[in-house]
Amino acid sequence: MEKEKLLNVIGLMSGTSLDGVDLVLVTFYKDHSFELKYADTYEYSDDWLATLKSVSEIPKGHQKLKELDVLLGKYYADLILKFIKTYHLKDVHLISSHGHTVHHQPDIGYTLQVGCGKEICKCTNIKTVYNFREQDVLYGGQGAPLVPIGDELLFSTYDYCLNLGGFSNVSYQEKGVRKAFDICPVNTILNFYAEKLGHSYDAFGEIAASGCINHCLLKELNDVPFYVLETPKSLGIEFLKTEIHPIILKQNLSEKDVLRTFVEHIACQISNKIKKGTVLVTGGGAFNDFLMVRLQAVSPNVKFIIPSKLLINYKEALIFALLGKLKIENKPNCLASVTGAFKNHSSGIIANKL
Repeated sequence: MEKEKLLNVIGLMSGTSLDGVDLVLVTFYKDHSFELKYADTYEYSDDWLATLKSVSEIPKGHQKLKELDVLLGKYYADLILKFIKTYHLKDVHLISSHGHTVHHQPDIGYTLQVGCGKEICKCTNIKTVYNFREQDVLYGGQGAPLVPIGDELLFSTYDYCLNLGGFSNVSYQEKGVRKAFDICPVNTILNFYAEKLGHSYDAFGEIAASGCINHCLLKELNDVPFYVLETPKSLGIEFLKTEIHPIILKQNLSEKDVLRTFVEHIACQISNKIKKGTVLVTGGGAFNDFLMVRLQAVSPNVKFIIPSKLLINYKEALIFALLGKLKIENKPNCLASVTGAFKNHSSGIIANKL
């Protein structure tokens, strides 16, 4: 007998590494199972790429951020309509959009994602859920990570879920409670130094593999105070500017040596947090063969499992589709045990179609 369909949801994710806008169409069933039916990534135009690379420099509350929010919402809506047309989608019940993070400073009660959900709803005439992080920060949480609720509901057969995106983050069950936190930067730094050599990213980690570890740099990176902070904790672009880039610049190294050293740093930090068990690895870093080799080398009691290319690329967009579904059902989509908020809650703003 065919499962009873519940919702067809488009999930939208734009990560800190700016490698594009991920869109998925997911059908959810009443038993929490799902079918990831269609997925695509749309690269940002050159103009949008330049804008979003510098947007974090715009101060909090500036009128430019409000204007950008609306314009990016319209841009996302255009991409969604293109996605719908390309794949001949019908009966889309909901759009769930993460937007793009501009600022993330939960220590002062502030986080900002742009890409106005009201504009997405208005342009597509489809109910849209957006702004998932702000309420959690207002409730005393980090506003991140948000993916662990999806790990718990959709991927509980693994001991750990590890995402290697702009930053690495991990999610796991401990004594019946879901725990999660950001570990360290990944593609935000690796892509930055690959771009200095004329590449958009270090394909398969080949440039890093050709470099040498600088042990002075590696020690300084590993000694950054964030890594010994108690959880919950999360990272944003600000961390790169205040902590990581200044340490790297002091050493005056070649880009390939920086890349080699930083790959080792990533491997060290992840191995410090995951000692044994099965680990589902997703995010762009899963395609970095050299990084995965180093991870396995320093974590002999861990089994890293790399799933299908579809899941590697689109797990976050899939889970944001789930977050939107949970929001319109008024079910918790933010876990206090993960973010540090004072309670579990259902986060996000709903924009209803006309």
